[in-house]
Amino acid sequence: MKNLKQEEILKSNFRDTVSNEPMKNLIAGEWKASHEISENINPSNTLDKVCTFYRGTYDHIFDTINFAKDVQKDWGKSSIYLRQEILNDIANKLMSDKDYYGEIISREAGKPIKEATDEVVKSAEFFSYFASESIRTKGAFMDSPRDSVDIEVINEPVGVVGVITPWNYPLAIAAWKIAPALAYGNSVILKPSSSTPAIAYILAKIIDSTKLPKGVFSLVFGKGGVIGNALAESTKVKAITFTGSVGVGKELARRSITSMTKLQLEMGSKNSLVILDDADINIAVDAAIKGAYNANGQKCTSCSKLVVTEGIYEEFIEAFKTKMKSLVVGNAMNPTSQIGPCIDKKQLDSNLAYIKLGIEEGATLVCGGEAIKAETDGYYFSPALFVDGKSSMRINQEEMFGAIACVIKVKDYEEAIDVLNDTEFGLSGGIITNNLKRAMQFKHDADIGNVMINLPTAGMDNHVPFGGKKGSSYGSREKSYAAMDFYTSTKTAYIKY
Repeated sequence: MKNLKQEEILKSNFRDTVSNEPMKNLIAGEWKASHEISENINPSNTLDKVCTFYRGTYDHIFDTINFAKDVQKDWGKSSIYLRQEILNDIANKLMSDKDYYGEIISREAGKPIKEATDEVVKSAEFFSYFASESIRTKGAFMDSPRDSVDIEVINEPVGVVGVITPWNYPLAIAAWKIAPALAYGNSVILKPSSSTPAIAYILAKIIDSTKLPKGVFSLVFGKGGVIGNALAESTKVKAITFTGSVGVGKELARRSITSMTKLQLEMGSKNSLVILDDADINIAVDAAIKGAYNANGQKCTSCSKLVVTEGIYEEFIEAFKTKMKSLVVGNAMNPTSQIGPCIDKKQLDSNLAYIKLGIEEGATLVCGGEAIKAETDGYYFSPALFVDGKSSMRINQEEMFGAIACVIKVKDYEEAIDVLNDTEFGLSGGIITNNLKRAMQFKHDADIGNVMINLPTAGMDNHVPFGGKKGSSYGSREKSYAAMDFYTSTKTAYIKY
C-alpha cells in the first residue's frame, strides 16, 4: 500500500489535468494541439463548461498510426513483468483519486455521482485483472501423430489496435479494451467520444506517466468521420474494437473490409425482462426499475421491454408505478439524485419523440415522459412508463437509449419468449421467476448473449465474457480470458527433431 504522502503526490499530478487550457492529443508520443477547438458542456448544468479540447486532424492520425506500428515491434517482445507493472501502476493511479475522477465523469456524462465513482473502481479493476493475465501462460505444446514432431501453438500480438469508445461508460469501456490490448503486447490508439473527452484525457495522462514506451498508447480526439474512418481504412491498423451505434459499426465494417481489419463491434440492443406469475413482486419491480432507469436508461444493457404474464400484470404495474414515482431526477453531482440528465439536447429530443410515437402507436403513457426542470439548467427527463404495449410497436423494436419502459402483457412463458426474441438484437435479457424449471429453460430459449435470472438486465462482472448475438455484436467476446482471442493472433509451429 502507498503511504498518505504518496497518495497526495498522485492526486496533485492529475488533478491539474482538466484546466482552462484546451486538452491536447497524444500523437506519436507527444502532446499536440490543432487548429480546431471544441467545448464540452455539463448536461446537468449547461452553464458549466467542463473543458475544451483540440480535435485531431487526418495528419495527426496518419502520424500516430505510423509511429504506433513502429514501436509495437519492440513492445510486443517486452517483458511480461514490465506489462504487469505498468497495468498495475495505471490501476493504482486511478484508485488514488477515484472520487475526483468520478466527479469528472459525473460532470461530463451526467451520471449520478455514486455510479460515476463506481465506474472508476471498475476501471481500475480491469487494469488489475489484465495485469495478472499478462503473466499467465499463453499458447500450448501438443503432440503430433508423426514421429519426432512437436507442435507449438503461439499467441502473438495482433499489432496496432484502434479503440473507439462511447460516452455512456467513458472510462470503463476504454479500460476493458485498452488493458487487454496492452497486456498482450499491442499498441493502442484511443478515439473517445467527443461528449466525454475529459476522463479520456485523464486516463491518457495516467498511462503516459507510466513506464510504457512512448507511442505505444495514443489519444486522438475528433470526429468519427475523420478519425474512425482513417483507422478503418489503414492497412497498418490490424484490429478495431468499437462500442457504439449500429450505423457507425456497420460503416466501420464496410470501410475496413478492404484492409481485412480484425473487428470487434458492440452495437445496439433491445433488451427484455420477463416477469412470470410466480415471481416475487418486490424482486421483479426492483430489477425492472434498475434495468430500465439506472443511468437514465442510457446503457446498452438497459431493459425497455417489460414482458409480464397476465396473472401478475395489474399487480406489477401498480407496484412499479409506486416505486418509480419515488425516483429522484436531478443534477448528477447531487448525491440524492438517482437519475441524472440525458447526455445532450439531441438525446432529450429523441426521448420526447419516442414518447409521442408510443402514444401514436396505441400504447398508454401512465407516468413521466416529459422534459422537466431541476435545480440547474440541464437536459432532464422524467422516467416514462407505457402499458398495453405490443411487440410490433417501434418503441418495442428500436433502441431508444432513454428512461422509457413499456409493459407488454402475454399469456404465458411461451409467448413471453416469443416477444423477448422478437427483435433484431440479442445482447441481454432476464427472467423473474421462482420456478427452477422455467429459469433453466430460459437460459436455452433466450436468443441473447447475457442471461439474467432474478436480476436486472444490466450489471455484468469484469472477469467473464461479454457480448451479444444477432445485430448486437460482431466478432470476439470482450473482457476476461475471452479477450485474448481478439487481441492476439494464433501461430502454429511444427518442429521436427
